[in-house]
Amino acid sequence: QVRLVESGGRLVQPGGSLRLSCVGSGFIFSDYAMSWHRQAPGKERELVAGISSGSDLTGYGDSVKGRFTISRDNGNNIMYLQMDNLQPEDTAVYYCHVRFLGSWGQGTQVTVSS
Repeated sequence: QVRLVESGGRLVQPGGSLRLSCVGSGFIFSDYAMSWHRQAPGKERELVAGISSGSDLTGYGDSVKGRFTISRDNGNNIMYLQMDNLQPEDTAVYYCHVRFLGSWGQGTQVTVSS
């Protein structure tokens, strides 16, 4: 059974940093491209960042370019999202996703507020 479990979300002040983690199980982690998405209240879910199976390719949404960094550790089945210079508009539930498996995690809440 495919399982994705996110963690690391919490309340942080504007300008602060967080690192989110997504642990995958039940599939061959290193075979699949993965991505982070987020959904703010009243808004549609949006793509934040994506990474290829071997980490050679990454991509970012325009709103997070230069502030967020996606990475993965295939040896430990973990994908990360390093988020720097966080702003109130980054407040959302963050999800990890494996498109070719149609799988989503349960999400982790990130709140940016003073």
